[in-house]
Amino acid sequence: MPLADGCVLWLSGMGPEAARKAAQALADAGAGALATFGVAGALDAGLRSGTLLCPHGVLDGDGRTYMTDPAWCGRLRKRLASAGLPVVSGITLLSSCRALSTPEAKMAAHSRYAAAAVDMESAAVAAVAADRNLPFATLRAIVDERDDALPEALQAAIGPWGQPQLPRLIATLARRPWLLSRLPRLSSCMDKALRALRAAAKAAPNLEAPAALQCGET
Repeated sequence: MPLADGCVLWLSGMGPEAARKAAQALADAGAGALATFGVAGALDAGLRSGTLLCPHGVLDGDGRTYMTDPAWCGRLRKRLASAGLPVVSGITLLSSCRALSTPEAKMAAHSRYAAAAVDMESAAVAAVAADRNLPFATLRAIVDERDDALPEALQAAIGPWGQPQLPRLIATLARRPWLLSRLPRLSSCMDKALRALRAAAKAAPNLEAPAALQCGET
């Protein structure tokens, strides 16, 4: 999907493999920079739903660190700040191959990796960018906070594009009606994150990508 100033949006879906394939396809098509744009979960107890993050580094589960492009991230933070959108920076984002669905799992990851937040895609894209010698950046919004639990039964009702699969969700709630009480909180958290991302996309439709470079977003 073409965006402003020669940028291209590629909707990869969830998970590192989908993100890796999207990044490789964008690089093969001539992208001059790569970025990820989407949601994350908090590992730091101080991060609230809807908080925008522009990390200085991305860490994979094996401990490899990929640095974001400092000039690019600086321009992006400045543009968002001018639109009244504060961004947390100077942090590390962990990319996990699986969802961290309990406070205990999040606290363990925070202790092990000293990362502030977690997603599932950014390290895969950053690795492609590093391999192709391309600038990389990421902008994420927090959905679930550190102490929020994400019941596995509800996660199983989420499709690969992050949307609830209604037949499966209804069946899950019919079997486990007590999970219904979790939905308002989860919906509120997602709404805050999506509103932050929409505002960021409006303020910086090309994510302040490097001049004259094509940027792939996943």
